[in-house]
Amino acid sequence: MQIESFQNEKIKNITKLITDNRFRKKSDVFVVEGQQENERALKYDFEPVEYFICENIFKGIQPNGKIHLVSDKVYEKIAYRGSSEGIIGVYKTKETSLKDFNPKDNSTVIIVEGVEKPGNLGAILRSCEAFGVDALIVTDTKADFYNPNVIRSSVGCLFGMEVFQAENEEVLEYLNKNNFNIYTTIMDETAEDLYKRDFTQRSAVLFGTEHSGLSEFWTGKGKNTLIPMIGSIDSLNLSNAVAITCYEALRQKKG
Repeated sequence: MQIESFQNEKIKNITKLITDNRFRKKSDVFVVEGQQENERALKYDFEPVEYFICENIFKGIQPNGKIHLVSDKVYEKIAYRGSSEGIIGVYKTKETSLKDFNPKDNSTVIIVEGVEKPGNLGAILRSCEAFGVDALIVTDTKADFYNPNVIRSSVGCLFGMEVFQAENEEVLEYLNKNNFNIYTTIMDETAEDLYKRDFTQRSAVLFGTEHSGLSEFWTGKGKNTLIPMIGSIDSLNLSNAVAITCYEALRQKKG
């Protein structure tokens, strides 16, 4: 039976999951839109609850599980990206703890403090996954990992990454306990070029918000590092700066 009414309780519920962060966290589930993104969620063992599929749009093989067929108009209402691809999945969230992360001898970790924009967080996840970063840690978080825009802009890279949320104090203790080289992106006279840092050993690079940088907590906690530039602009978009750093780590490891 196809759902055709916007007043259907299941449609009201998924709409709220998409738009209301607090309701989503309270429900311990999240929404995944798009065929590739749903395939990645399943590949990395996220547990599906149900699917909403518009048969006039969806061209893939229907996944196993509870499926609700919806009309074109209903799908267009609940889809974050309009009428794209015709499939939306609802999955259970996973609990993660930084204590469970076992770094390799040459692990690279990216730490972002206070990231606010879901699109930026998604782009950072995409770069981390693409260049083989071992973990992404977000401190003082203002963005939800399971926000639909994070999942969309990361193209589902969230699902295959080690991702953690923690307070600054916990992160610093973890880095020191596990003998990480700590590189902070604080711009002062002590800062040295990114390319002079050694990423063949355990390394953690910390980034702050675009408008104010890292908080005072991280002052003196690591070696200040900068991306050398020759243009008139003295800063980069946060996700671009992370991407350049991730690539440099990969370049050094590949020798």
